[in-house]
Amino acid sequence: QVQLEESGGGLMQAGGSLRLSCAASGRSFSFRAVGWFRRAPGKEREFVAAISWTGSSTYYTDSVKGRFTISRDNAKNTVYLQMNSLKPEDTAVYYCNAVNGIAYSNPVFDSWGQGTQVTVSS
Repeated sequence: QVQLEESGGGLMQAGGSLRLSCAASGRSFSFRAVGWFRRAPGKEREFVAAISWTGSSTYYTDSVKGRFTISRDNAKNTVYLQMNSLKPEDTAVYYCNAVNGIAYSNPVFDSWGQGTQVTVSS
């Protein structure tokens, strides 16, 4: 069973920055696009960003374009999400998963990690 582990969350003031990390067991991310998702309190999980296997293609939801950057280190089997200019509306639990589909927005694995909490105060 695939194990996904997210880390790097925390409490930040608006305008601050955080870098999230996502690691998968074994070679679960090999030759796969990987995406970040988030679930805000009382809301459904939503797509945030995705990156292709080679890193040559990236996709972002409109609300984070220009502020978040997704990247990956395939040698470390790790994907990152650099979040700058954080806003209170970015407050959510952030998750990662392999992805496919249009704009790589569909999660592949049924099991999710525990996520990492990001809280942005105004």
